[in-house]
Amino acid sequence: MNMLASELQGASWLDLCSGSGVMGCEAIERGVSRVWAVEKDPKTASVCRDNLMLIAGGRSPSPTIEVIRRDLVRWLQTGRPSSLPAFDVVYFDPPYGSELYAPTLLALLEGNWISSEGLLICEHARHKKLNAPASWTVVDQRRYGTSALLLLSPPEHCPGGTDSMQQQTTPSG
Repeated sequence: MNMLASELQGASWLDLCSGSGVMGCEAIERGVSRVWAVEKDPKTASVCRDNLMLIAGGRSPSPTIEVIRRDLVRWLQTGRPSSLPAFDVVYFDPPYGSELYAPTLLALLEGNWISSEGLLICEHARHKKLNAPASWTVVDQRRYGTSALLLLSPPEHCPGGTDSMQQQTTPSG
């Protein structure tokens, strides 16, 4: 989190597979304005909500908190509501043995969940290489004990709805 400290003030944070909400709590401590946490397990989601509300309670202005208890990929596939701004930082920490990485990264892009200048942080087991889809840009990789972080930025979207520029031709001379 220290590497992001200067970028979190006023930012929005989406916590995927949030568990107890510890990363969202840390983001609140660093000054984010909005935290949404997605957790499938009902008891864990309740703990997450309690933790986020406890940390946010004394803040002024108080950050917006939302805890969603749904299947992650299905929820992301519904797409971001047009009234909701895209998130600046998405933190994704699924169970290490899960197969959630590829469908989640795809659903994040297709649903426009992450801002064009946003950052996706994927936590994974250090011993397992996480391959990012070619469309994402690797910003950084960090290792901590048995865990690793892969920091990605989303692909650039060109005006007009295309995701790549037209092929340039060289004038013949």
